[in-house]
Amino acid sequence: MGLLVQKFGGTAVGDPDRIRSVAEHVSRTVRHGNQVVLVVSAMGKETDSLLRLAEDVSSTRPGREMDMLITAGERKAMALMCMALHDLDLPADSFTGSQAGFVTDGEHQNARILEVRPDRVQAALDTGRIPVVGGSQGVSTDHNVTFLGRGGSDTTAVALAHALGADACELYTDVTGVFTTDPRVVPTAKRIDRISFDELLEMTATGCPKPAMRSVEYARTHGVRLHVRSAFTWQEGTWVDEEEPDMEQAIISAVTHDTSEAKMTISGVPDQPGIAARVFRELAEAGINVDMIVQNVSTEGVTDISFTVPHEYLDRAMSTGGSLSTEIGATGVVSDDAIAKVSVIGAGMRTNPGVAATMFETLADCGVNIQMISTSAIRVSCVVSEDRAEEAVTALHESFGLSGD
Repeated sequence: MGLLVQKFGGTAVGDPDRIRSVAEHVSRTVRHGNQVVLVVSAMGKETDSLLRLAEDVSSTRPGREMDMLITAGERKAMALMCMALHDLDLPADSFTGSQAGFVTDGEHQNARILEVRPDRVQAALDTGRIPVVGGSQGVSTDHNVTFLGRGGSDTTAVALAHALGADACELYTDVTGVFTTDPRVVPTAKRIDRISFDELLEMTATGCPKPAMRSVEYARTHGVRLHVRSAFTWQEGTWVDEEEPDMEQAIISAVTHDTSEAKMTISGVPDQPGIAARVFRELAEAGINVDMIVQNVSTEGVTDISFTVPHEYLDRAMSTGGSLSTEIGATGVVSDDAIAKVSVIGAGMRTNPGVAATMFETLADCGVNIQMISTSAIRVSCVVSEDRAEEAVTALHESFGLSGD
């Protein structure tokens, strides 16, 4: 008998018919001799509806009360799921995040897991019942309800799988797995049968929307096997596991793109020790997450520093950068919110030279100008104009031979 943690996203439990369909799938899984723990998200777009309701009611929206409100969506879904399972003669118990043993820090709306104590979940399993856990929630060390943030149900499922010693964590979504690129951009994109944690982590960090990046980080840290698959076709999806050192890796596994960031440039920065440290310390203390960073070669004692930040932090970053620019004697700050990051990812590039050259040549052949470049051991990323991003993705996908039939 195997133990599986199965997570179902909002579209998978979006209405009564979908909830009953998931319950029937769980029944089939149990008949095949497995134990199952379910993790469910809020139904459909309910989280968005609750956020809009909060905006209509309040201008302050305290974090503690927002977390109490948002997590109500998962509580509703888990109770309904248990009812559907009982109708199939499958005894089931619902658990909030706190009841399931999720202890978090006190950062409301984006809490991080400190510890999982799954005693009650394990006790339910031991008595032949199916635990149904509300995703993306926990309780802080000061006993307040907390929300793990968008995509937090994936992290809930992975953390439970680790704590319970599950054989695998199945993440059911509205797609059939992880693809070589966004199929909406390149219709010939292929579903990847198997991918390493490192590759998927790079993909989620550079624009692949599912699964949530935090869940992949947790899975890699604790060695939790993932299976990303569809809740609508039930077909085999993409397995995510440790990289096998004796296996020949594809040079490039995927091409991703991300339009969620803007570029900032502080120009005329004095080229002196400690200036860059001061710039990025000020940004960090303002709560601004910086991604790619490029500093130009100094000429006549000054240099330019460019970096990318999420769109939602651009105004704050420009304000911080403007004040800082005056203090350090820089000449000014400019921004560009019409950029995209295009990346190629593959474990095989560690041992195969020429990936960057092929990427740059492909973009040059398309007439796509590269504004910034960053690399890791298994990734090369370029910042390009947003209006050329899809063209760049299509060309790179073809250039690296990733297209299917």
